[in-house]
Amino acid sequence: MSGDAAQTPPAGPTSPLEPWPDTVQWQSISTDLIWVELLRLAVGVAFVSIVLAVSWAMTDSWPVGAALGVVGLFALWRAVTIVRAVRAWGYAEREDDLLVRHGLLVRRLSIVPYSRMQFVDVSAGPLERAFDLATVQLHTAAAASDARVPGLRPAEASRLRDRLTALGEDRAEGL
Repeated sequence: MSGDAAQTPPAGPTSPLEPWPDTVQWQSISTDLIWVELLRLAVGVAFVSIVLAVSWAMTDSWPVGAALGVVGLFALWRAVTIVRAVRAWGYAEREDDLLVRHGLLVRRLSIVPYSRMQFVDVSAGPLERAFDLATVQLHTAAAASDARVPGLRPAEASRLRDRLTALGEDRAEGL
């Protein structure tokens, strides 16, 4: 019985609503991206909270105080979803294409054939650089099929960019 289980290939997705294939080796992104996203959230929430707190102090209006409470609840909910969303990101390099997965409620699986890539872009904003992270953006002819992989260490981002560029050039020569 155990011999049969060893020969059985890994199963694919159990349904079309579960798009993460089990037949590929998924690479996760850095969990440091959680801190980048939480800092972005904190800046936005702080700005809105200060405006609401000053308005509440000046008007003593209960709806403004209630709005301040709603902002606090939203911030807490968003912080939890940021942690889960970052952990949902992943990518897999296959022979002919790159798979990128992300999403919590709406799960998305992007499959980008190497032959369709026009160029690969690596970027890092100030917060990403502070946490030693970069984002790899793949560009294709169809804007809707562009994919990005955030939260990579710069060395991994460079390696992925170089590999995707080389594979894209190799595959495009056959067209």
